[in-house]
Amino acid sequence: MAEASWTVGKVAARCGIRVSTLHFYEQKGLIKSSRNAGNQRRYRADVIRRVSVIKAAQKMGVSLDAIKKAFATLPDERTPTQRDWQKLSSAWKGELNERIAYLERLRDSLTGCIGCGCLSMKNCPIYNAEDKLGGNRSGPVILDEPNLARRQN
Repeated sequence: MAEASWTVGKVAARCGIRVSTLHFYEQKGLIKSSRNAGNQRRYRADVIRRVSVIKAAQKMGVSLDAIKKAFATLPDERTPTQRDWQKLSSAWKGELNERIAYLERLRDSLTGCIGCGCLSMKNCPIYNAEDKLGGNRSGPVILDEPNLARRQN
C-alpha cells in the first residue's frame, strides 16, 4: 500500500479544488485520509484519481450519493481504474441521455408554455387536463416532473 504523504493543500492544488471541498468529500465518504503524528491529514497519491472521477461524474450531473454508491461497488473500496471508469460512466450514460431528452423537450416547449399548468393558453404543449395539478400545488410544477407531459395535437 502506498504511503499517505500528500498534504490536503497539495491535493487541493493538484486537483484544482478548495481544501474545504476535500473535507466535504471526506465527510461524505468519497475519499479517505489518514493522520500523521501531528494529527494533520495525509492522502495517498491515488486520491487524485478518485477526485478526478468525482469531478468528471459531477460534470455529467451525477449526484455525490450516486458516485458514493458506484465507488462502493469497487472491490476493497479501491480507487477506480480506467476499466472501472468505463463501467461507471457507461452506467451513468443512460441517466445522462434521459436528462438530455428531457431538456430537449423542455427547450422545444419554451415558446408555447410557461409550465405552470394554468391552461390560460389555447395551445398548451404541456397539457394539464382538468387542472389535475392545481389541487397539489401552484407554480411551475409540471416542469419538475421527470417525464414532461406529451404535446396535444
